[in-house]
Amino acid sequence: MNQVSEARRTLAADASSDRVETVLLEGELGERELSQVCEELARRLQRGVRQVVLDFSEVAHLDYRGVRPLMARSESFRRAGGDLKLAGLSPYLAAIFRAAGAHDRFEMYPHMNDARAAFALMRAPFV
Repeated sequence: MNQVSEARRTLAADASSDRVETVLLEGELGERELSQVCEELARRLQRGVRQVVLDFSEVAHLDYRGVRPLMARSESFRRAGGDLKLAGLSPYLAAIFRAAGAHDRFEMYPHMNDARAAFALMRAPFV
């Protein structure tokens, strides 16, 4: 499956339950491929993963019809106490997300490291 080329796991320094997983996507993502991504996200959620970054930096095109299932999956992560953040969207891909009505459903970051850092900021204690 070329759209999910690699998944990286890192453990946060404070607890293993705070790990952030990054899923690197590539190529052209049709409705079927995005459905497979959603299935993979569901498996991760069942395994207890609560914080995921989807990195679109190597994606050339995606089918707008696959965006709604991603929105539903992000809601599942939020209900479980986590989140699904997007990174590396080109202006073209960001326009597809906007056209599909998802512009306010996801936090979008220019680079996956920015999205990963946002999770760390969520956990940081305020003084």
